[in-house]
Amino acid sequence: MNYNMNMKRLAISLIALMGLSLGVFAQESKKVNAAQGNTYTTAQGSYEPRFAVDGKSVKVKNVILMIGDGMGTGAVNAAHYANGGELTMTNLRAMGYVRTQSADNFTTDSAASGTAYACGQKTNNGYVGVSTKGEPMPNLPEKLGALGWVSGVVSTDDLNGATPASFFAHEQARGNSEAIWADLPESQLKFASAGARKVFEKQPLKTQEAISAKYKVVFSPEEVSASDQAVLYLPESVSYDQRGNYLPETTALAIEYLAAQKGKGFFLMVEGARIDKEAHSNNFPGVVKETLDFDKAIAEAIRFADKDGHTLVIISADHETGGLSFNAGVPEEGYTMGVFTSRGHTPSMVPLFIYGPHSEEFTGVHENSDISNMIYSILTGK
Repeated sequence: MNYNMNMKRLAISLIALMGLSLGVFAQESKKVNAAQGNTYTTAQGSYEPRFAVDGKSVKVKNVILMIGDGMGTGAVNAAHYANGGELTMTNLRAMGYVRTQSADNFTTDSAASGTAYACGQKTNNGYVGVSTKGEPMPNLPEKLGALGWVSGVVSTDDLNGATPASFFAHEQARGNSEAIWADLPESQLKFASAGARKVFEKQPLKTQEAISAKYKVVFSPEEVSASDQAVLYLPESVSYDQRGNYLPETTALAIEYLAAQKGKGFFLMVEGARIDKEAHSNNFPGVVKETLDFDKAIAEAIRFADKDGHTLVIISADHETGGLSFNAGVPEEGYTMGVFTSRGHTPSMVPLFIYGPHSEEFTGVHENSDISNMIYSILTGK
C-alpha cells in the first residue's frame, strides 16, 4: 500500500514538474518571439575605398577612431544586407575582432570600455578615465596633446555620455554628469560635438562660463571656423528623427576643422551612440537605421583618408548589446530580420575594421585597451 502511494505521489510530482518546465519554456518562447524584429530599408549605397596606401608602411599623421556603441556582428550583418549587401565598413579589407571585458566584469559597460579605448588600460564598470583604484589615467588627447597633436570627439550621445566622456573626463561614476561637464575646460579637446544644447544649459552657471571661456560654443555648423581656438558645437537634438545627417556632416566638419589646425596631426573619436540604445529596447529597425547612419559617418572618414594618404581609420564597438542574431534577409528588397537574446550588454567579441597605412597591424584579435596603445605607438613611434 505504501509502495503504491509513493509511486502515485512520484508520478504526480513528475507531471507537475513537466508542466512547470513547459510553462517556463512557453514563457521564454514568448520572450524570444517578442524580441524578433524585421524591417524594409531603402538602400543608401556605400563608399568604395581606393586602397592606394591601405596596408602600406606610410607615415600616419592622423587617426580617426570610430566606435559603434553596442554594434556587434549581428548589427553589422543586418545593416549590410538591409543596404542591398554593402556597407562602407564591409568594403574594407583589413578586419579583426576586439575583446571588451572590463577589469571587474566579464560583461563591460560603456564607461569601462570607453576608458580602455581612451587610456589604454582596463578599468571597472562605471569608471570614466580613472584606474581601478580611482586614480586619473591620461587619455589619448592628453598624451598626444603634449606631443603636438590636436584632438576631437563627435557623438550622437550627450557629451557627458560614457564613451565621449572617457576621452576628456576623470570621474569614478559615469552618472556624475555635472562633474564630467566640469572636466571639459581642463581637457585637451580642440573640437567637441554631441547632444544636446539643453543638456549644456542645465549645467551650473560656473561650469557653463568656464567652458565658454575656453571654447567657442555654437549651435549650428555654420558658426564653426578653422580660425576658432577651440569649438564646442551643440545641436538642438540627436534623436534619429530630428538630427538628420548630423553624424556624417559633423564628422566631416570635425575632420576639416582639425586638419586645418597647426600641429603634427590629429586624433578624432566618432561615436554612433544610439545603436546601443535601440538594441536595449530590442528595436530591430532602430538598430539597422542607426548602424546605417554610423556607416555614413564612416564613409566621410574613409573619403578623407583616401584624399589625405596619411590617415588611419579604425572602426569597432565598445561592446555588443542585445545578443542580436541576424537570421533572414532579402537584400535586393532591403528586407532583414533578426532576433535579440537579451536587453543588456553581452560579452561577445565585436568586429574591427581598419583602413589606411599600417592597417594590417590591427588584424587579428585584440583587447580594447590594446587598440589605444597601438594608436599611440603608430602616431608617435613610442
